Amino acid sequence: MRSQLRPLTRSLRDRLVSHDLSQLSRSVRKEGLTYLSPAKLLRIEKALQSVSDVDGDFAEFGVALGGSAIIIASQREARSFHGLDVFGMIPEPASDKDDAKSKSRYEAIKSGASCGIDGQQYYGYREDLLADVKHNFSRHGLTVGEDGIFLYKGLFEHSWPAVKVDKLAFAHVDCDWYEPVAYCLQVIAAKLSPGGVIVIDDFHDYGGCRIAVEEFLAQNPVYMFEDGANPVLRLKV
Repeated sequence: MRSQLRPLTRSLRDRLVSHDLSQLSRSVRKEGLTYLSPAKLLRIEKALQSVSDVDGDFAEFGVALGGSAIIIASQREARSFHGLDVFGMIPEPASDKDDAKSKSRYEAIKSGASCGIDGQQYYGYREDLLADVKHNFSRHGLTVGEDGIFLYKGLFEHSWPAVKVDKLAFAHVDCDWYEPVAYCLQVIAAKLSPGGVIVIDDFHDYGGCRIAVEEFLAQNPVYMFEDGANPVLRLKV
């Protein structure tokens, strides 16, 4: 009986949270452009609001179909938005710190058996994901390559060094495994302004991500950890 009630309870919670989301976030979910739950999207919206007076650009590491990137970029005002992704098959979890769940998930994706949102084709199997994401941005009135909106294709360690950004106020890290999360935290911390935030998507989902965050916090006590569906790391002022 308990296992039968869980999906209904989760669905009800999502519907309740959805009422607090912006119209854009509701549209992005309705269009199947994000895997993020209403609770996670609401956390992102509130984190963005909290850095309105913090100096720096916005960034997302792990863009997928572009849903959360569209939400973040729409709040940039005079800032720039930088979205980074391989825009193809997700790299393998290669660290011993990645758990069995992570490796099992990757094997399912690699096999071609992964299903996308609402039965769509999984985004990593698309022939030109970058073009699809640019189209998704355009449908929401955002033009990639104009008005401070930039997308970069490739592994983070290859693309990030070429990104022209002096300061960051907000970063969303949605890249699952230990090594990419650890890399992202390192390079974001080098640019993050006091009061800036890092939102971590997979902390409660994959062991490697959790370990990377815990190691980062142990080495950087100047960050406050705000737990939740997708925890927020806030650099103390």
